[in-house]
Amino acid sequence: MAPDADKLRLRKAQLADEKKDVDATTQRIVTLKSLTGTEVCIDGGIYDIADFDHPGGEQILLFGGNDVTVQYKMIHPHHTSKHLEKMKRVGTVTDCECEYKFDTPFEREIKKEVFKIVRRGREFGTPGYFARAFFYIGFFFGLQYLWVMNGPTFWLAVLYGVSQAFIGLNVQHDANHGAASKKPWVNDILGLGADFIGGSKWLWLEQHWTHHTYTNHAEKDPDSFGAEPMLLFNDYPLDHPARTWMHRFQVFYYIPVLAGYWLSSVFNPQVLDLKQRGALGVGIRMDNDYIASRRKYALLLRLLYIYVNCVTPFQHYGLSWTPFFLIMLMGVSSSLTLAVLFSLSHNFENSDRDPTAEVAKTGEPVCWFKSQVETSSTYGSFVAGYLTGGLNFQVEHHLFPRMSSAWYPYIAPTVREVCAKHGVNYAYYPWVWQNLWSTLKYINDAGTGAHWVKDPLSGKS
Repeated sequence: MAPDADKLRLRKAQLADEKKDVDATTQRIVTLKSLTGTEVCIDGGIYDIADFDHPGGEQILLFGGNDVTVQYKMIHPHHTSKHLEKMKRVGTVTDCECEYKFDTPFEREIKKEVFKIVRRGREFGTPGYFARAFFYIGFFFGLQYLWVMNGPTFWLAVLYGVSQAFIGLNVQHDANHGAASKKPWVNDILGLGADFIGGSKWLWLEQHWTHHTYTNHAEKDPDSFGAEPMLLFNDYPLDHPARTWMHRFQVFYYIPVLAGYWLSSVFNPQVLDLKQRGALGVGIRMDNDYIASRRKYALLLRLLYIYVNCVTPFQHYGLSWTPFFLIMLMGVSSSLTLAVLFSLSHNFENSDRDPTAEVAKTGEPVCWFKSQVETSSTYGSFVAGYLTGGLNFQVEHHLFPRMSSAWYPYIAPTVREVCAKHGVNYAYYPWVWQNLWSTLKYINDAGTGAHWVKDPLSGKS
């Protein structure tokens, strides 16, 4: 042993203790509203991420200024306290409350069993995933070439619209979850697929990550009320102000409303400030410098999309109804392929529409992992997964959102077994039409308020 080695170790320990004392005296004690655009709150601690070299890339900065406790834990399934030590802690939040709890027996067992199948570091895209992704990318750009160079036709409009939906389902979704690759730049590039199909990567991240955090939460999940006032996905009480007479008939116009998804996305003015109104409305702050710095890119990509897809057809046909019809046909084809499949995921019979109900009754947080299972559904198997980018496995996806969809068919049987063991309701439909039928029945009941009527024959609640 080197001379004075014990003294050296002791001195290092003293210096470390002194640094902790200094940090403790300089840390702030504030409320959530006082967070700056480069700070996040996790379990009540404030962390400065301005200079943090995040392994998953810089999109962590998107949520600067927010309490990201649940987002952090859902994206980091191998989380330990050691991970937080890599970030600079600068204070404590006094008003941090969480309706969800983690490290429950159900969570521990489902992680233990799933990680026997998908080892740590292997949860990203497989060769099969990238083969499918590049096939769909080639299919999309091939049809886009024909659209621009030759002009649209009826069947080209249909196929081109579907190809855009395939990009949304199979390419950008995994990438923007950080699940396509361990390399952030790969996810960043593939994630721009959202912009190439008429959306916005950054708006999508704001809304979709908030949706994952608070799935089916009537007050915090942007997807649960995003179709209002036309459609009610939330099963509100009969006297709720969101209800109107037309919702009694919403099952009949449910599909036509979803057909307008593309139009509402492409011409969404939110691309100008990159503040997704659904997430903004539930309290997610979006006034940080990172979001502001991305606005010019989002706008340029949107203008490029509009020129390629909405201007070039008129260059071929002139000012007439033909190009307008073909553009709308392309948009409807894309909308129905995307929106109908998305709407199946959390809107079905017996889905948990109030996952935090026990919090209001008992004051005790609920298991986040259990809530993700009971608010989601899974249908089909491998073939459906190849077409939908694995999004038919919504239960598995919501449990492990940063795992590539390529793995979901392999972990699904294990997830079902663990759920059955713990008495957690797992919704599975062997065929997509069964899930669709269940969704239509739910949409009807949510619109009519059937679940709130005690005596169906009299109509009295």
